Formats: sequence, C-alpha cells, structure tokens
Amino acid sequence: MVIGEGSSTAYLNPGEVKTIMAEALASLPLDGKRVLILIPDGTRTMPTPMLFTLFQELLELRVQALDYLVALGTHPVMNDVQLTKLVGHPVVDGRTGGSWVHNHHWENPASFVQLGTIPAAEIGKITGGLMSVDVPVTLNKLILDYDHLLVCGPVFPHEVVGFSGGTKYFFPGIAGAEIINFTHWLGAVMTNYNVIGAGYTPVRAVIDRAAAMIPRPASCFALVVTHDGLAGMYFGTPQEAWSAASALSAQKHIVYVDKPFRRVLSIMPELYDDLWTAAKGMYKMEPAIADGGEVVIYSPRLTEVSYTHGKLIDEIGYHCRDYFLKQWDRFKRYPGGVLAHSTHVKGLGQFDPVTGIETPRIHVTLATGIPEERCRRINLGYLDPGSINIEEWRGREREDVIVVPRAGEVLYRVRNKAAAEG
Repeated sequence: MVIGEGSSTAYLNPGEVKTIMAEALASLPLDGKRVLILIPDGTRTMPTPMLFTLFQELLELRVQALDYLVALGTHPVMNDVQLTKLVGHPVVDGRTGGSWVHNHHWENPASFVQLGTIPAAEIGKITGGLMSVDVPVTLNKLILDYDHLLVCGPVFPHEVVGFSGGTKYFFPGIAGAEIINFTHWLGAVMTNYNVIGAGYTPVRAVIDRAAAMIPRPASCFALVVTHDGLAGMYFGTPQEAWSAASALSAQKHIVYVDKPFRRVLSIMPELYDDLWTAAKGMYKMEPAIADGGEVVIYSPRLTEVSYTHGKLIDEIGYHCRDYFLKQWDRFKRYPGGVLAHSTHVKGLGQFDPVTGIETPRIHVTLATGIPEERCRRINLGYLDPGSINIEEWRGREREDVIVVPRAGEVLYRVRNKAAAEG
C-alpha cells in the first residue's frame, strides 16, 4: 500500500510532509533496528535538510542506529563541507550528532559485495534480445550492517532508465561497476531520445531484478520536486513508491510543445559542477529539437568535462551511438557508462564506417569555461560564453528559439512526435 499524496497543481507544506513521513515510518517495524537511509548528492533538487531533520526527529529515539549513505553512483566523493550543505546539519569527520553520513566509495573495490548474477538468458528476455550477457550484481557492502534500508530521493525523467528514483538509488546509486556499465550502455543502445520519460523500461526491469537480490528489507520515499516546492511524496516498496511518483513526474516534469525548436539556450544551474552532470541540459531537450537544430549548454563557471571520467572522455570524444557500435572492436574496452554518456550528449546520428563520416542529427555547443580547443577535440561545438547576451535570446519563440532557465530537470517533447522527425 502506498502512503502519501501529490498534485499537479499544488504543493505539500511542511506539516503535510511531516504527517506523511510519520504515518509511513510508523508502519515499519523499526524499533531497536539499525536503519540506513540512501539519499542523493548535491546534483539533485530535493529539500534534503528538511527531510533529514524529520528523519532524525521521527526515528532517532526508536532505532538502534540511524545512518545515511549518499548514493553517488560514480560522482565525486563529498567532503564534510559539502555534506554539511547537503543535509543542513554540521558534518565533522563524516558524522553529525549520533549519525554517520557515509559516502558511497565507488572507487574502492573493497567497498562491494556480490549479491548474485543475472544470467544471460534472463537478460535476453528482459531486453527483448537486445543484449544477452551475464550481469554480476554488486552493491555497497554497508547495507549488510543494517536491518532496514530506506531510499529517499526525487523522481525525474532520466536518460538511462526512463524516470529516476526508486531502485535506481541502489543501481547505480551504490552499485559496482559491472551493473552500472551494463545498464547505462543498454540505455544508450536504446537511445536517450526513446528512453527518457518513457515510463517502465527494460533498464528499469534489469534494475528491479537486481534489487530483488538485496538481502535486506527496503522501503522508499519517492518525491516529485520542482523549484516551486514538493509536489508529491509517496511511500511504499521502492517499486510502488516509484510508480506513483513517476506518474506525477510525467505531469510535472514534461513540457509538450507544438513544434520542435531550432535553437535552445540551456542555462545550467550551479548544482552541476561538470559537463558529466550539466549534460542534462542536452538530454532533456533532445526530443524537442528539429533536425539540424542546436542545443547550447550555457554555464560560464563550468570548467571541467568530468572530474571522474574526463581522461577517458578526452580519449573517445562525444559521438552518436552507431559511431561506437560500428567500430566495436575499437571501443569495447571502454566502460559502458562512459560510452553511454558520450552518446547521450551527442544525440542521435549516423556513422558510415567506410568513409568514417559521422552525421549527428543535431548540434551540441558548449558555452562554458571549457576551452575551445578541448571542445573541438572532444567533438563538440564551442561558443564564447562572454558573447552570449541572454536577453537577445528571449522572446524569439516564433523563430523556434527558446531559453530554458535552470535546465536539466524538465523534459521537452513535441506533442506530435512525427513533427519532430521531419
């Protein structure tokens, strides 16, 4: 049974949030138990300080241990200053009060335990024959130190899985490299254009199958958040809560337009520190860009491609899916997650292995602090951010030009998909 509520036209006030959380947590047999709460890092919009305070208030006296694990995926590990900002309470040496706030140390192989393997035959059925390989399921072994796992995170349209949230906080949130690379490459082969905002996808099915191997009970608060407030909060199993939240997210986070845009200026908020995360300004716009159109990712403060994977991206560059698939022997040694990111940024396109000519459907241009030489080397366009006058971009919708402030969370689609395809 799902506990909670949401609305496409209103927002929950703090009292309503506390009521939902109190009812939800009271429904769980947590007295005297050790509880681990998975939360997002600073690249997700969520009222984490308010929720952290409520968890402490509602659970601290009930449970034996109440700790947190930041579901980083492969994002950079957070220091105490960043963790303090994230949870809204002073964090010193990874602790605040009586609680640990753990980083997910994805970079350390000793952090993981293997829970099992999804066999190739099952993967073949889930993916409709698209892929058929054994997928090892590894997860942060901290989960074994606790009696109950709680996920608390927002749900948005997502380029790899359809909609984020739910069991995605386990995979890739605190998962090992094998399943991260597999699921991301699966999503890339399906393409961001077709996956993002698509509901229940084969990638989600793989993640749910892996989550069934977790040897601890898990519950989930799935949130629907906009910059105006908390539109929905749903509690239940990770699958139940995600299902309710993704239905509301489809109403709150997807904008339908009558015809595709020719140019888009995606203004990226400060929560994105590198292109790896700021590329959402492309992902969320791609389905609404006309053939031959352009997305400009605007963030003068952004100076790095990826703090984690930048070296590999410098090697392979940004390319459409078929550039890799038709030269697989050349690229198969690279992590699937990095290849997937590359294709998601570049978007749909074609590649002729005979001529070596790549033809992207649209153009992606960086107006950031990343130097022009590096932009060209990684196969993206460059525009001097100092040359952009945002006001000159505004009010040009009749020219099929649009400015998207705080880009990265709202998905744009053409109401009649055939119009976007020419």
